[in-house]
Amino acid sequence: MKVIIPIPDIDFDPSEVSVSWKILKENNIDIVFATPSGKSGSADPIMLTGEGLGIFSKFLIANKDAQSYYKEMIISSEFLNPIIYDDIQSSNFNGLLLPGGHAKGMRTYLESNKLQTLVVEFFNSNKSVAAICHGVLLAARSIDPKTNKSVLYNYKTTALLKSQELGAYNLTRLWIDDYYLTYPITVEDEIKTFLESPDQFLHGNTSIFRDTMKDTNNSFSVKDRNFLSARWPGDAHHFGFEFVKMLNT
Repeated sequence: MKVIIPIPDIDFDPSEVSVSWKILKENNIDIVFATPSGKSGSADPIMLTGEGLGIFSKFLIANKDAQSYYKEMIISSEFLNPIIYDDIQSSNFNGLLLPGGHAKGMRTYLESNKLQTLVVEFFNSNKSVAAICHGVLLAARSIDPKTNKSVLYNYKTTALLKSQELGAYNLTRLWIDDYYLTYPITVEDEIKTFLESPDQFLHGNTSIFRDTMKDTNNSFSVKDRNFLSARWPGDAHHFGFEFVKMLNT
């Protein structure tokens, strides 16, 4: 079993990538990373250090578990030897995992024509696709040329909630301006424009607590056929476990 995880060169969310990596590795699933440059990526430094986030930093950055997984991941052979986006062949993989992140360096990933084409190929092959947070936006932007509609057009999904995105922005804008706003439109609002009905976007519970390897009771994801989606780093463990189940089904 082999999974491809594309990431940008900079600014990906360390929790969403490293937690997924950890769970896939522990379940003996082969992982290949891909970046635009073919060089190892680097996570959003603010999500690792909290610098500039003011008094709310300890609630917003990667927690101790994710920090530990990140340190393991960045010295792993697969992370140190990514392929470039252009070399990804969907036929070589059983699954595609699309992590998120909100800092501006994510835009090259979210706007990549190559990755959007890859997403369409995975959907048309009915292969497992998992996306979390802004990763769902990449999936939603992937337009199938056969239908001229998003691959998510008739799927149920979740993603980073508007309330979460604007909440983080409002908590920190005095210190760090629009850092939490990747685009002028929120993730939730843009994704809804690609769906047949906005009712297909599901919000889940309102927990502010992050899940763990041992406790995923407060987390939320949506599985619709071959597609799995989750909202934020707080869902990352549940998201990883559910993706493993999909791959092994």
